[in-house]
Order: sequence, then structure tokens, then C-alpha cells
Amino acid sequence: MPETQISLLQQVNLPADLKKLKTAQLPQLCAELRDFIIAELAHNPGHLGASLGVVELTVAVHYVFDTPYDRVVWDVGHQAYAHKILTGRREQFHTNRQLGGLCGFPTPKESEYDAFGVGHASTSISAALGMSIAAKMNNENRNVVAIIGDGSLTGGLAFEGLNNASTIDNNLLIIVNDNQMAIDPIKGGWSKALGKLHTSKAYNRVRYKIYQFLFRKKIITETGTKKIIRFFNVLKSIRKNNSNNIFEGLSIRYFGPCDGHNVVELVEILQELKNHKKPRVLHCITQKGKGYLPAEEKVTLWHAPGKFDAATGEIICNNDKNQPPLFQDVFGKTLVELAKINEKIVGITPAMPTGCSMNFLFKEFPKRAFDVGIAEGHAVTFSAGLAKEGFLPFCNIYSSFMQRAYDNVIHDVALQNLPVIFCIDRAGIVGSDGATHQGQFDLAYFRCIPNLTICAPKNEHDLRNMMFSAQSKNRGAWVIRYPRGNGFLVDWHNDFQEIEIGKGVCEKQGKDLAILSLGTRFYEAQKAAQMLENELNISVALYDMKFLKPLDEEILKFVGENFKNVVTIEDGVIKGGFGSAVLEFFAANKLNANVLQIGIPDRFIEHGTPNELYKILGMDNEGIEKKIRDFLN
Repeated sequence: MPETQISLLQQVNLPADLKKLKTAQLPQLCAELRDFIIAELAHNPGHLGASLGVVELTVAVHYVFDTPYDRVVWDVGHQAYAHKILTGRREQFHTNRQLGGLCGFPTPKESEYDAFGVGHASTSISAALGMSIAAKMNNENRNVVAIIGDGSLTGGLAFEGLNNASTIDNNLLIIVNDNQMAIDPIKGGWSKALGKLHTSKAYNRVRYKIYQFLFRKKIITETGTKKIIRFFNVLKSIRKNNSNNIFEGLSIRYFGPCDGHNVVELVEILQELKNHKKPRVLHCITQKGKGYLPAEEKVTLWHAPGKFDAATGEIICNNDKNQPPLFQDVFGKTLVELAKINEKIVGITPAMPTGCSMNFLFKEFPKRAFDVGIAEGHAVTFSAGLAKEGFLPFCNIYSSFMQRAYDNVIHDVALQNLPVIFCIDRAGIVGSDGATHQGQFDLAYFRCIPNLTICAPKNEHDLRNMMFSAQSKNRGAWVIRYPRGNGFLVDWHNDFQEIEIGKGVCEKQGKDLAILSLGTRFYEAQKAAQMLENELNISVALYDMKFLKPLDEEILKFVGENFKNVVTIEDGVIKGGFGSAVLEFFAANKLNANVLQIGIPDRFIEHGTPNELYKILGMDNEGIEKKIRDFLN
């Protein structure tokens, strides 16, 4: 991009530089910042739409508040690119989401301006409230700002934070970024309620002046503030024909809605709100993808579009018909097939119908598909309720997000032995979204729960057969986990075959070494086995175990009795996962084989492409071969 087009942006390396600009210059800075984001993401993919939608808000917040002393907590972090660019990372932004480069989400490990590590939704209010209370306890005159989208407000944790903020003394400013979107359009009553909220500037101005006058005259005290808020709520309710404001119902002052793309007006409002010393909400109306017409017109598609031509708006995609499909599309299309066979099947997703490809079911059977919003715990218990009344829910949740619903799985599904089929998307290494999104823990955290059948397909045919088998005889709760991205089979549409629960398959016989594989790392293990046979002149047996729970004890007993050396391979954490289950079986049955566990080590895995990360972890075919070679030596 020509230097003349980013002249103001080049002057801003940190928020302190931003404050040197006049407010009249801020619209130009916003335009340059938006152009910079578009140009960078065109060739280095990331979350475009959300970041374009908060350019003005980001500039205004850093212009008014004294960051990093004042804390700014972003929710999720999809929208934090402008924040990163303005806080000393403009020159490194081309490394965003790349191995060894900037993280795609705010993280304190990267910058002191990232007040809190984020990546999952609905956390900002709770974290920021804790910071606000800490500031008071430390006698610090520190402002704390939580920026949360209307999509994240559908999560239960956000409501818990609001409830707590209304009951304790704090100085929290909550900015609601209202664009009517998560990744897909937001579902539910909360979005409609936000749309109805309105408070005039004149009303807010008069109200604030009355409050300040009463406080100065000592007619009211800090402890009497809630009574005044309730009094004004009564007046407003009369004026608004009894329409309700949920924030002020919680005694949290509400301001708005305001134009989230008028940076000068935002600065004025924030400068006023900065002086308030009670919890308050600023409601900003924004447009996701603002300033880039293709992203404005097709918001879901441009949430994270991949590479694109910035000039034409054409998304650059691989249309190779000989390429295997996405596991997500295989799931979505298979679910539709099964729903045509079994009228009791329903689909549930927490705000991810497009991401998980349940949009196919929404299109074919709209009354049997439910987007419950960013509320994973509710998705699980809602599914349990459906199952209790005779329906067969396919509940699709990303592996790293399922962590948020752990209690619900135990208490509401497994304990009652209800037939909910959990399809765990993005299992294993997911890549550039990094540590907050890697699906590395699900095998370990599900394995200890009674009444769960846990399986992992090695390819698309397995996925289809597992989905078919799970629904065929109302067999209780199932967990079917599969990775993000393309599968392995161009000809993926097989006829359904019922599989026997807890039974693996010997894919290749051998006598010197046994490899037990669970999930899609099977093909890398297969290549490694061939390399070992060629190079070491040994005979390698290869098993596709398919099930973590129940384990195929017949295979394990045979392997433990007939092989001195055994290798387990899984796309999950080593501690507590598939390999641990094999070791437990061997110990319980006094089988003395030497076991090498290959999987994800005991650490969080940062961002990079899946191939890069698997290579680093020694989980590609060459890494597996080397680990086994070292093990045998």
C-alpha cells in the first residue's frame, strides 16, 4: 500500500502516539487502519469481519483511556487486530497466526497491552470485574473496560458477570459491540432485547447532572445510588410504555445506543463515561465487515474468509474436485441422510451452524435444527432434555469449547445415561487459532466419565459408520471426535455399515512391533510402519483401534502377550488419553510389554499450520518413525 495512504498510521506505534493526534484526524486514521487490515489479511488469512467492525471503537478506547495502565479486556479476541496494530505490533502484524509470529488472539505473553488472555467467548465481564475490584483493593485509580459482542452476551458466563457486577462496588465500563452477529446471525431473545434498547442523549445528560447534584449536596450517598437508579428506571419505564432495560434492572447504568462508527462521537462519550465511578454499559451499534463491501454483504462468509483479492473481493479457494472433502461437510451431509431415515434425529449447535456444517440440516429440516447461541453448557443440557423425551440429538461442539460444558455432560447426560450423540469437531491440532482452540484434551477428559462410548474415525467412511451406528439402536451417549479440515477419501460417500462397539481392526499383521492407532493419525503411522520395515528389516503390525471406550480388550490381550514392544498413537494429550488406557489395561492384566506413547505432550500448543505443528511434535510420519527407532534402540 502506498506510503501516502498510511501516513497517519505510520506515526502511531503506541497509544501514546495516538493521543498526539487531534480528534479531527481520527476518521482518517480509522480509514488507514481499515485499509491496512484488509491489505494484510488478503494474503495472510485471519478474522476479517469482526476486526473491521470495531476499528473506530478501538481507536476511541485507546485515545481516551491510558492503556496499558487502564485495562481493556476483549471478549473472544476475533476483533482485536486493530488493537494489536495500535499497540506496538504493526510491523509484526504480517506474522499474525503464523508459526512463531503474533497470536491471533490477545495474550499477555505477547504484550502488556493485552490485559487478559482470551479466545473463548463470554469471559470479558467476569475477568474485567475481577480487575476492577483488584484496583479498588490496591487503591489504584485504574479504569477497566470490557468489550463484549452481542454474540458473546448469549453465553451464561456473561450473565453471571453482569449479576455479580450489579452487587459489588466496582468501576467497570462494559462496552457492548452490537452487530447482530456471532459467526452466523445471532439467535435468541437477547439479540431482540438489545435491538429494543434506546436511551436518548438528553435523558442521559439530565439524569447524570441530577445524580451529581444530589451527590454533591449529600442528599444521596454511594450506598443510595441503586435507589436513585431504580427511581429513574421507573420514570423511564413510564416514558417507554413499560419496556424493560435488563442492564438497569440490574442497577447497571445504561448509555446508548450510539453509532459505533462515529469515532469523534465515541471519543466524546467515552471521555464522559470515564469519569463515572459505578458499573455502566455503553451500547454501540456496529456493522461487521464495515468499510469493505464484500464483507458487509456476506458477513458469515467473511468472518474468516481465507486468502482473497483485496481489489475485487474474490475469495481465493481451491476448487479441486479430486480433493477429499472437509470432515465437517461429511458430518453435515451424513446428518441430513440420517435425519431422513430417523425422524427422531435433531441437531444442536452453539452458534456454529456454518463452521460445523450443520447448515445442511438447517436447510433441509429447519424445525429439527437448533442454534442455541454461544452457550455450550445449555447446548448439552438442552440436548439431554430432548433425549429424555424420546428424540435423538446430534450435539456438535468444537473440542476446545466442549470443555465449557463438562459438568453438563457428566450430570445431565452420562449420569442419566441419555442417548445424546456428541460430535466433537476440531479435535486434535487445529492450527493457526492456537492454544485456546487446540482440541487436545477431549480424549482424556471424556475417558473417565461412565456411560460414554468414545470413538475416533480414521477416515470419512469411519465417521459415517460411527454416526449411523450411534443412532441405530438408541445405545446411550456417544462421543465421536474428528479433526478440522480435509479428510483422506475423494470417494467418501459409502453405504452405511453398522460397526461393533469397542472393536478395532488389524490393518496389517506383523511379529516384531505392534502399533496401536486411534483416529486420523493412522495414515502417518502407516507410512512410518512402512519406513521402519524398509530400513530396519522388521515386521510391524498395525491396528486401527477405533474406540477409546470401551477398548478392544481382545486385541490388547493378544498384543500384550505376543509383542515385546508396543507403540500407541493418538491426536490428543498423552497424559490420561488412549496410551494411558492401554498401559492401565496391561498393568491390570500383568502384561509386560514395553510401551511408547506418541501424542501431544504436557503443554499448551501455540499457533502454526497443522503440518508445521505435527512436525514439531514428532507426530508426522518422519517424527513417528524417529521416535519408534529411538524407542527400539
